[in-house]
Amino acid sequence: MLIFLFISVGYMSNAIQDKNKITAVANSYEKIQVELTNDLREEFSENLKEWNASFDPSNLSIRFEYPEILFKVGSAELNDKFKNILTSFFPRFLQIINDPKYKNDIEEIRIEGHTSSEWEGESSPRQAYFKNMELSQNRTRNVLEYLLSNIQDEDLFNWTKKYVTANGLSSSKPILNPDGQEDKIHSRRVEFRIKTNAEKQIIKIIEQTHQ
Repeated sequence: MLIFLFISVGYMSNAIQDKNKITAVANSYEKIQVELTNDLREEFSENLKEWNASFDPSNLSIRFEYPEILFKVGSAELNDKFKNILTSFFPRFLQIINDPKYKNDIEEIRIEGHTSSEWEGESSPRQAYFKNMELSQNRTRNVLEYLLSNIQDEDLFNWTKKYVTANGLSSSKPILNPDGQEDKIHSRRVEFRIKTNAEKQIIKIIEQTHQ
């Protein structure tokens, strides 16, 4: 009986320690998210309206809207106006996320290309989705290529190449109107989304408890 009691107490002690570790990681990354939100707002609050952009602190995403400003119509070619926006935005964005207080906690910077569900002249929703997938992927790839081509510092280039990815998502994540219908104008957008490695750290703790 005493042996089982000691085993139970030891198991409970380990479970409490693991729970405390997970709570500590969660609190740490909540603090990082708050600080990142504050830094991004402070840096870009005066530019967002001018760029037709918005910031969503819930997922650390900066969204650029209106494809006619971003790209040639139906094309993956960047408009000069969008190039100018990116030239102003991205070095300042990199400076924030490359700060030592954030750098080691970044999992990925996702450049996401989103479209509406429409494709001119295409009546099949499935084919429209596939064509928009190709377009959105080409657009984000061109955005990433443009950004990388303007980085002169070799260390910064290598860090950016490692952590910044291009993701064409077609119409899989539309913006919805209050009535639940697709907002086709605002669904066409490019987002820069910051992912921290909090989830990976928590999974690592859980895996260690089962070894």
